[in-house]
Order: sequence, then structure tokens, then C-alpha cells
Amino acid sequence: MAGRHKISIWFIIGSLLLIYGVIIFISNVYEWFFPSQTRTIVLGELHFGVWWGALLIIIGLIYFIAFRPWKKSVA
Repeated sequence: MAGRHKISIWFIIGSLLLIYGVIIFISNVYEWFFPSQTRTIVLGELHFGVWWGALLIIIGLIYFIAFRPWKKSVA
């Protein structure tokens, strides 16, 4: 089976974390600048969703880069 590339499950997990992180980050930045008037959230001024999205982006990028299938092998 020459020419077939295997994709690590960690690359897929990193891709998902990256995508979810971007979605959470963008939606919460929007909520930060245009807050909803109908609901009040305890400790909402901390904007936890922005920080959580940024953390997912960082972790996703680490896995995405470390396990990318197109990197050159060291062998």
C-alpha cells in the first residue's frame, strides 16, 4: 500500500478543538461587544467564553501542528 498516508487521531482532535475554539471565541467576542439585554449571567463580566475559546484555539493549534500528516519525518 505505497503512497497511503495515515492521519493521526490527534491531528483530527486538534482540528476539532481548533474549529470549536474559533466558533466559541468569535461568538463570545460578539456577545462582549453587543451584550444581550434579556439575561443576566453571574460573573458575566469575566467573559469566560472568550477565554475558553482562546484556550481551545491554543490547545488545538498545538495538536494540529505537532501531528500534521504533511510534516517531514525525522527518520
